[in-house]
Amino acid sequence: MEGGALRGMFTCGVIDVFLEENIDFDGAAGISAGAAFGCNFKSRQIGRAIRYNKKYCKDPRYCSVRSLLKTGDMFGVEFCYHELPDKLDPFDRETFKKNPMEFYVGATNVETGKIVFHKCSDGGAVDIEWMRASSSMPVASRPVQIGKYTLLDGGIVCPVPFRFMEDKGYDRNVIILTQPEGYMKKPSSPAMQVLLRKYPIIAEAMAVRHLRYNRQLERIKERELSGKAIVIRPPEALGISRTEKDPDELERVYQIGRAVAEERIDEIRTFLSK
Repeated sequence: MEGGALRGMFTCGVIDVFLEENIDFDGAAGISAGAAFGCNFKSRQIGRAIRYNKKYCKDPRYCSVRSLLKTGDMFGVEFCYHELPDKLDPFDRETFKKNPMEFYVGATNVETGKIVFHKCSDGGAVDIEWMRASSSMPVASRPVQIGKYTLLDGGIVCPVPFRFMEDKGYDRNVIILTQPEGYMKKPSSPAMQVLLRKYPIIAEAMAVRHLRYNRQLERIKERELSGKAIVIRPPEALGISRTEKDPDELERVYQIGRAVAEERIDEIRTFLSK
């Protein structure tokens, strides 16, 4: 599952249809929003991600420039990763833990510029911190310290974790993208180099991120054409802000994801049954 901040509402629509249709997988991996929202697939909480995003998208504790200036994180850490999953819209850790599906999230090691994957086992504090690290966008978030690692958004160096899953032995993959076919990422703004001067390795990675991303899309297309993977993507650009405040826009993108998944559900069943 690719990231893309609130483009991830598309992914939420897709995985909710999978849950409703009892489409199961042996394993899954998410990057950035694909991790933060994709975890609800393992906890089997249909509608949770779209529900809390619509309810709290205008709440400055959830996402705001005020939070960024005050804490260094645009998406408020205490609210998003503690109060919300613990109290306001509880994350079903018990179901997450019991579900045998393996679930991995990836984050970028600030010191090496390499992707690091973590297998989430129980949905507890450590797993939540890895989901936060995977979603911690450069400049808009502080690096996350977990054990020996200092981490930022996994999408910096590994936008779509399909190769990781293949290397784990998963040879029949459904890949969920949040950009339409034909999309090509453009270079980051030169200002990014200045803003990331404290993290030169990350600055270097951001400078070539578009090249890495576009190569990944080429490899994904090869797998799609050869029948080795099913790729689910929006039919056109979603046109939603990464920090969208309009609940109707979130619902619109969520429904696009649902519609695309519903159209292809029989194809996916056949693919997974081979």
